[in-house]
Amino acid sequence: MTNHQILNPAQHRDLRIRAGAGPELGDGVMSCLVVPAEFRRLACEYPILFRFDGEARAFSALVLFGFEPGENLFIEGGRWDASCRPFAMAVQPFLVGRQRDGQGASQVHVDMDHARIATDGEGIRVFDDGGQASPYLEEVAGMLGALDEGYRASGEFFAALDRYDLLEPFSADVTLDSGAMHRLVGYHLVNEDRLRALEPAILAELHAAGYLEPLYMALASLGNLGKLVRRKNRRGHG
Repeated sequence: MTNHQILNPAQHRDLRIRAGAGPELGDGVMSCLVVPAEFRRLACEYPILFRFDGEARAFSALVLFGFEPGENLFIEGGRWDASCRPFAMAVQPFLVGRQRDGQGASQVHVDMDHARIATDGEGIRVFDDGGQASPYLEEVAGMLGALDEGYRASGEFFAALDRYDLLEPFSADVTLDSGAMHRLVGYHLVNEDRLRALEPAILAELHAAGYLEPLYMALASLGNLGKLVRRKNRRGHG
């Protein structure tokens, strides 16, 4: 269930948000949608893959946290064990909202039914005593803006990848030290050979649009699959 409300100091002056990390706070997920603008920041920690939505006929990007539904191997002792988090995880329980017609300025909404809403007087304040945004809210608002802008810009990025056939299906069998096996299926990744073989004019076009960097960041991030396997092995179960 969700209960989205437009965030405002009159209604949410005493709102506090639970910090930390854990499945009980909504972090128990295997993957998370990301936007190309954050690939560079995320590529040092997470594998970046792509999925094709057959119904929408469109690609999206995601980062992997684990190998099975509900598994997040980056949660360690109530904290997020990585140098950064995807914006979509870091902004919870806030989100960008718009009017039904999609027009007008975006607004900060809050899901009042989210597990991060504190009801015990603890947690991080959203507004100060004067009703002004706290430093925490200002940081969240900045991430929401970047996420919103990134989603808006990603359509043309994925259209270019589709136009030049730069994504290919990817599947892998992951065998753990315990002998257990997990199969990654339904994903895509950047076809490095096709990218290399592009004509100079096309490469220049992709570079001018700012698309080459996220493509190479996605390729570089694939080394994190091995790191994710090692995280899984350290947990000592399949």
